[in-house]
Amino acid sequence: MENESLSDSSLGKRNYILFTIAVFGSFAIFGISDNMRGTALPRIQAEFLLSEMHIGLLLAASSVGYLAACSFTAALGKIIGIKTCHITGLVVVAAAGSLICFSTGFAMLVLGFFVLNIGFGMIEIAAGVLAAKIFVKNTGTMMSLAHFFYGAGATMSPIISTSLMAVRLGDQLSGWRFVYLFVLSFALVPVIPTIIGRMMKKERSKSDAGYAQLLRRPELWLLVLILSLTLVCEYGIASWFVIFLETSYSFSSESAALYLTLYFLCFTLGRLILGPVIDKIGFINTLIIVSALSGSMVITAVLVGEAGSPLVVLAGAVIAPVFPTVMAVIAKLFSDRIEQAMTAILTTIGIIIVPANFLVGWIINQTRHVFTSAYGEAGVSMAYSVGFLFLGSCCLGALVFALILRKGQKRVGRLV
Repeated sequence: MENESLSDSSLGKRNYILFTIAVFGSFAIFGISDNMRGTALPRIQAEFLLSEMHIGLLLAASSVGYLAACSFTAALGKIIGIKTCHITGLVVVAAAGSLICFSTGFAMLVLGFFVLNIGFGMIEIAAGVLAAKIFVKNTGTMMSLAHFFYGAGATMSPIISTSLMAVRLGDQLSGWRFVYLFVLSFALVPVIPTIIGRMMKKERSKSDAGYAQLLRRPELWLLVLILSLTLVCEYGIASWFVIFLETSYSFSSESAALYLTLYFLCFTLGRLILGPVIDKIGFINTLIIVSALSGSMVITAVLVGEAGSPLVVLAGAVIAPVFPTVMAVIAKLFSDRIEQAMTAILTTIGIIIVPANFLVGWIINQTRHVFTSAYGEAGVSMAYSVGFLFLGSCCLGALVFALILRKGQKRVGRLV
């Protein structure tokens, strides 16, 4: 099937508006839905009596779903169209709400999160491709704005989910099940402008060759490692921060949710404000700086203790530019094969993040047994601290690969 693009007819402006609403709305829903887990996981853990390793397994299964979707969405888009892929991803997210809401056991819960992240992966690729097709002018600004909507959704997510969990339905609280069913149903809203918007067919680019040559380029693998390691930290904070604060420092659920909200607020503002700074200092230099700072801030926060918790919040602003900056590097270094490079990188990242999500839970679970046998209840806090030290060290690992990337690109005269 031929590639799709926006129609250049008199409906062009109307289509532009419709697809812009669809893309921004999809990223906002993605941000809200993806980050409800931070406040929901402690309740899920309590209801199903799950260990930290079970939580790690749940997050790993989620990553498998995301990985699967990233690996097939671009290819599927060539068959059924990227617009149809986008609609399908949104419908899958809404359907996952029912699976999660009516889960009767851990296996069904894992299936629900697996399906949910298939939808997320399809939205990530499809909305990204749609954005590349419609934002032909002011591309950098509009792409940053699209990611801002994800961050805005992520910022609102903890407050929205916590507030909805406190709503009374009859004689009982709504709880996390209702929240997933209710919020994920809003994924159907961006379906409407996507269906109404019209696209036309155009000839496939001659750059649609195989992946073999692309995979031989070392800069692609360095970008994979940089983005993977920083995303492990970013996702890890989003998933474990509330549990860490409640368990280690006895924060109330409301206070912990507020901290997570502030983390996402810093994350959102970081993506919105730091764009001009990134353009001035360069993309690869930015990756070096933010990897070093974010890793140092998370590790310092753990070593300081409860008083250092605001440093984790502020780390959100520092780690936020990594994803859009890597996408910008892809656009510069793989300008003739952006879709293929994006698919290859996001798919490979998923392969790394799957065991990493499980590893965080495994580290906390194993060190918990060791520390509690030696230090009693204080060992629980120490175990979570080790988990967050691991997250910080991932960013420092990304720093190493960013330095290698800078050296290689400087040598060939392609430092961006």
